[in-house]
Amino acid sequence: MRKEVIMPKIGLDMEEGTILEWKKKVGDQVQKGDVLVEIETDKAVTEVESALDGTLAEIVADEGDTVEITKTIAWVEVDE
Repeated sequence: MRKEVIMPKIGLDMEEGTILEWKKKVGDQVQKGDVLVEIETDKAVTEVESALDGTLAEIVADEGDTVEITKTIAWVEVDE
């Protein structure tokens, strides 16, 4: 089953974030706590960790893309 990875809301005023660098690539195994991606907001650069165990199945937002909070940036295939 695929589960989405969304652009998180990091600060109270955050409305969007920019993908700086994907730390994992499609096909990589990920575990809870692994850093998936680095994002930049108007105030900081933040590492986003996986909340799921599985395989990074698809990256929806490329490096350099600006994405609104709660929008899908990737999909992780999980075993259930």
